[in-house]
Amino acid sequence: MSKPTVDRMLAGFKSFKAMYYEQRPERVEDLVNMGQKPEVLLIACSDSRVDPAILTNAEPGEMFVVRNVANLVPPYEPDENYHGTSAAIEFAVRDLKVKDIVILGHSGCGGMEALVEHGEAGKVPERDFIGEWVSMAKCCLHHGPDVDKVSRHSIRNSLDNLMTFPFIKDRVDAGNLHLHGWWYGMKEGILWQYDDAKEEFVQGL
Repeated sequence: MSKPTVDRMLAGFKSFKAMYYEQRPERVEDLVNMGQKPEVLLIACSDSRVDPAILTNAEPGEMFVVRNVANLVPPYEPDENYHGTSAAIEFAVRDLKVKDIVILGHSGCGGMEALVEHGEAGKVPERDFIGEWVSMAKCCLHHGPDVDKVSRHSIRNSLDNLMTFPFIKDRVDAGNLHLHGWWYGMKEGILWQYDDAKEEFVQGL
């Protein structure tokens, strides 16, 4: 028997289908016939409370979304290993030719909590993959044990990592691509934006 949450999801799909296939079929026809042409690559956390499409009220086809634990961007390291996030970034920039990349972090991030908790103790989480993954942000630990503060600095670190990708740096330098760091405070419902000039997050919306 289906769980109540799954039942609501199925009902939600019926609503989606009614809205886009019955009320606005031309939108779906364009997406099917013309393909996707998003202008924004949004890199978000996998956290179930922070759905980027819901937060931004985005329409289908407007954003190319990558979600992973703690919304991290690894540095440019082309080798024989598997690089899911880097592959998605490459496709968005080189093939879809997005104009903006947004890294969206949030308060109370479990990935950042694991980094702070285990990093301070000199340990890694007892998981097969999470510890190594979040360790790419360990350079942010010197800012103190405040998880949200570490989370914001992690966004800055990921912005720096984006610039290690040659095809990103070339487009940024040419003015054809713009990078953004956003941090969502769930309790207050506030979106903070990274200000390059001030080198800090400032309250946005």
